[in-house]
Amino acid sequence: MNMFDLTGKKAIVTGGASGLGRGLVEGLHEAGAEVAIIDITDQIDAIANEIGRSGAKVFGIKGNLGDREQLKQAFQASVAKLGGTLDILVNCAGIQRRNPCLDFTAKDWDDVIELNLTATFLLSQLAGRIMAEKNKGKIINIASLLSFFGGYTVPAYAASKGAVAQLTKAFSNEWASLGVNVNAIAPGYMDTPLNTAIMADQERNSKILARIPAGRWGTPADMKGLIIFLASEASNYVNGAIIPIDGGYLGC
Repeated sequence: MNMFDLTGKKAIVTGGASGLGRGLVEGLHEAGAEVAIIDITDQIDAIANEIGRSGAKVFGIKGNLGDREQLKQAFQASVAKLGGTLDILVNCAGIQRRNPCLDFTAKDWDDVIELNLTATFLLSQLAGRIMAEKNKGKIINIASLLSFFGGYTVPAYAASKGAVAQLTKAFSNEWASLGVNVNAIAPGYMDTPLNTAIMADQERNSKILARIPAGRWGTPADMKGLIIFLASEASNYVNGAIIPIDGGYLGC
């Protein structure tokens, strides 16, 4: 038996149309899972068709997860596309807003917290109800290195990702006995559009690279192995963990 095989499993990935989210979708799909991608982009159907050209089906569901009614509708539509059930939820959708703490606006704070944290809570709750009935399921949240430290000019993002780590543990405490594994991945400095501003800052970029033992920024492809592990039978006794993918940054 291949304990990493996801053939026949049904997965939802939020924010899966680009960046790290797309890497997560591709990893699950390559391991055999059917995937519904929830994303706000108008290109969601084309992206889903491209990823799903061979192997299991991939569905595109357009929705703004910062709107709670759209969130419910997108989740329900995804479960319907997957045949009325769900085995895996990956909460990856997120946004970033940058400004010094003294100038950070309440609007930016609310937008970031709503999508990065509240949507993760609501979607996990919806998925958890389905999974608890089956006594089986995998929820994987996307935390961050900023779950461990504060960063600069990103107070809302740091707060949201610190909270995602704690939320992961809170759900795990209640749901591990129900057969639902709740864990989180904490990506390090990744070469994605979310980090364009940092990568363009030569001084900051150099300091970051100097502290990464692997000597490079991460890529969406670096996410594939861990997402397959956490979504598969191989991780059945892994609960409430926040696992870094950071090229060794936290250990340096």
